Amino acid sequence: MNATPAPAPDPVALAAAWTERFGDEITTEETFGGLAVGVPSDHWLAALTFARDELDCTFFDWLTGVDELEEGFAVVVHVYSPARRHHHLVRTRVPRADPVLPTATGVYRGAAWHERETFEMFGVVFEGHPHLVPLLLPDGFEGNPLRKDFVLAARVAKAWPGAKEPGESGHGAPSRRRVRPPGVPEDWGPNA
Repeated sequence: MNATPAPAPDPVALAAAWTERFGDEITTEETFGGLAVGVPSDHWLAALTFARDELDCTFFDWLTGVDELEEGFAVVVHVYSPARRHHHLVRTRVPRADPVLPTATGVYRGAAWHERETFEMFGVVFEGHPHLVPLLLPDGFEGNPLRKDFVLAARVAKAWPGAKEPGESGHGAPSRRRVRPPGVPEDWGPNA
C-alpha cells in the first residue's frame, strides 16, 4: 500500500524560511508551481546549499543564463523537492563587465554541463568548475551567441525565410524598405 505524499508546503511559509535565513538581502516571488528567489551573487552557493539541505530540494533540474543588457546577466537554477513536492527558481545577477560566479558543482553535480553551456553561450565564468571548456559550438567559434549584442551574421547574409508582409519574400507586391535585424552593423552583409 502506497503512503499518501505529504502536501506541498505553503509558498508563504517557504518565502518566510528564505527571509529568516537571508534577511532583506533576498527577494521572493510566488510563481506558478513554486517560489522564485533572488539572491545576491555573494550568497549564490549558500542559497543553493540552503535549498538542498534545509528545504529538501535534492533534485537539480537546470541552470541557464538570461542577458538583461545593462543590468548584466541573470543566472537561474530550477530545483525541486521530490519529498515535499515544491519547486524553487533561485536566481542571481552578475555584472556584464565581469560575469563571474562560483561553480555550483559542489552543491549539485548536475550543474556541470549546464554551467559549461551557460559559459559558452553567455560568457558567464563559473570559478572552480572542474572542466569549464566549450561544449556545443564548433572549434574556433568566437563570441557568445545568446548575448543580445551578438551579431547574427546569417541574418545579414541570407534573407529571413519567414516573411510575413507581402513582398518581403521577393514575390508579389513591392517590399517595404529593408530594415536590418537588431544589433547588425550597417557595414555587414552582401550589399554593404
